[in-house]
Amino acid sequence: MGFFPAREMAARWAVLGLLAACLDSAAKESVLNVCMDAKHHKTQPGPEGVLHGQCAPWKDNACCTAETSTGAHQDQSYLYSFNWAHCRVMPDKCKWHFIQDTCLYECSPNLGPWIHQADTSWRRERILNVPLCKEDCEQWWEDCKDAVTCKENWHKGWTWTSGTNRCPRSSTCQPFKYVFPRPADLCEKIWSNSYKYTLEHRGGGRCIQMWFDPAQGNPNVAVAKYYAQNRGDASPAPWAGLLLPPALLSLL
Repeated sequence: MGFFPAREMAARWAVLGLLAACLDSAAKESVLNVCMDAKHHKTQPGPEGVLHGQCAPWKDNACCTAETSTGAHQDQSYLYSFNWAHCRVMPDKCKWHFIQDTCLYECSPNLGPWIHQADTSWRRERILNVPLCKEDCEQWWEDCKDAVTCKENWHKGWTWTSGTNRCPRSSTCQPFKYVFPRPADLCEKIWSNSYKYTLEHRGGGRCIQMWFDPAQGNPNVAVAKYYAQNRGDASPAPWAGLLLPPALLSLL
C-alpha cells in the first residue's frame, strides 16, 4: 500500500518540476528581443531598412523608427528637447558617445533583462544597471573629460522654463573630469544608474556594446540571452503545483 502513494507523489513532483521549468524558460524568453514601453519606442522590434548615422547598426532589427534615429543626432531635437550644450558647445568626439548612447537606448531590442517599471509621466519602463563594456565606458569618459557640464545626474533637476534644459541657478559649470572623476561615475550616475560599469571586455559575451559592426552581427543578442538565462534561481518552486489545472492534478 505504501509503494503506490510514493510513486504517485514522485510523478506529481516530476510534472510540477517540468511545469516550473517551462514557466521559467518562458519567463526568460519573454525578455529577449523586446522593446521597452517608453516615449518613442516601437511596440515590437523589426527591420527599418534605413536608420540614420550612428543608429544604422540596428537597422535589421530595431525598436526605433528612422525618424527617431534622425532625432537622436540633433541638439534639442523633438525627442526630449535636450540641450547637450547647456554650459558650452560639446566637443564632437564627446557628442559621438551621447549620440551612440541615445541610439542604443532607442533602438536596441536587447535590453530586456534590464527593463524595469518607471515612475515617470513620460515612460512606463526604463533600463537599470545595463552592464556596459569596460572599453565603451572608459572611452566615453576619455573623450568627454574636458567637456563641461553643471550636473552629475542628467535625468532630473534641470530648469525647463525655456522649453529646453538649463542649468539650475545654484549650479556651476565644470569639466566632466571633476563632475565625474572616474569612468564609472560618468556611466553610472549620468542617467540614474541606467548603465553599470564593468570589467568585462567587448566581444566577451558578458557586456553590452554601445556600438558594433553590423557586418559581424549584433553581439548584444548573445549578451542579453546570457543574462536572461542566468538571473535568479531556476529551481522549481514548491508552490508551482498551484498553477496546474485541477484536471491535470486529478490524473497524478
